[in-house]
Amino acid sequence: MGKLICDSTTSSPVIPWRDPTSTTSSLDLVDQSSPATTTAAAVAVAIADSSSWENVSALEEQQRKHLMRIQAKGVLWKHPKDQNASVVFRLSHGGEVEADGNCLFTACGKSMGMTTVSYARDLRRRTVRRFLEDLGSVGEEEKEVIESAIKHMYSPDLKSGWGIHVVQELKLLAKKEDREALDSAISELVELGMQRELAAESIYNERCISVDDGPSWAKYMSICGSADDEYDIITLQYTEEGLLTVDENRDGRAAAFGDDIAIECLATEFKREIFVVQAHGSDAMVDDENCVFFLPHRPRSEICEPPFFLFMKGTGWCGAGADHYEPLIASPSPYVLQEKVALVL
Repeated sequence: MGKLICDSTTSSPVIPWRDPTSTTSSLDLVDQSSPATTTAAAVAVAIADSSSWENVSALEEQQRKHLMRIQAKGVLWKHPKDQNASVVFRLSHGGEVEADGNCLFTACGKSMGMTTVSYARDLRRRTVRRFLEDLGSVGEEEKEVIESAIKHMYSPDLKSGWGIHVVQELKLLAKKEDREALDSAISELVELGMQRELAAESIYNERCISVDDGPSWAKYMSICGSADDEYDIITLQYTEEGLLTVDENRDGRAAAFGDDIAIECLATEFKREIFVVQAHGSDAMVDDENCVFFLPHRPRSEICEPPFFLFMKGTGWCGAGADHYEPLIASPSPYVLQEKVALVL
């Protein structure tokens, strides 16, 4: 699962899909014939042939049509500082990944061609390490902006925001070693006559860690849903009327969903842009022409490598997440005219 931040302060503007053949442009021949690129292209094409957009589930017809056109015509990427470094990528679906909360990291690894067994967990660790290093190097003003975004996502003000969201969530972290003591405290309140969910809400809010700043985000994003995690994720869901549910995650299997901050950290870690290709259905899109769009995440450091791409099948503009990342295979094309591509990134 993944978390979409609609008002992220760290991401770049959305690039909507468009068909540039309707306008004239200068010729731009893309030379992608180096040995390394040729080898990468061969591998990518081999993987791409095993999966097509026709076989991807849960897509509406207009989404499938646009995605197949993007795959057929390609997208042109130009290095932000070196306009001569241009590559046309044809994007194909890289296969489904498990919706276990780790999908962002699993999809990133597959998009980059990683093959080690533990690559998803390794990427999660590198993300957290990069975040803490970057947070320690920024000024106080930028740090406040980052932590404000974290608080907005995971510890929102329940007095506002109801014009956008029907349900809002609070994320709390409970130490695994404290679960028995937490259960005992909840039981004491129940014995005094308090409703079980209200008792749980009270104890968790009092004794658990709120995800509302940089250090708590790092603890949260480290959680992959294994027995080795130091913390369990507790989720309190609210409607405007009050508490809706308490997800106590008693088996400790819940993982921290990747968010835009995590994607930017990965972009910085690998010194390459990451484009999330989002396909939203009729519950979220403005019109058919904008059912697919590209959301770029740029590294804080210099860009040294070509980008990689992720695919998100959204379920609507729900800030609580429930969107799912899947890998995209980017196959470089040797020579393409700029006016022939589906999109210039």
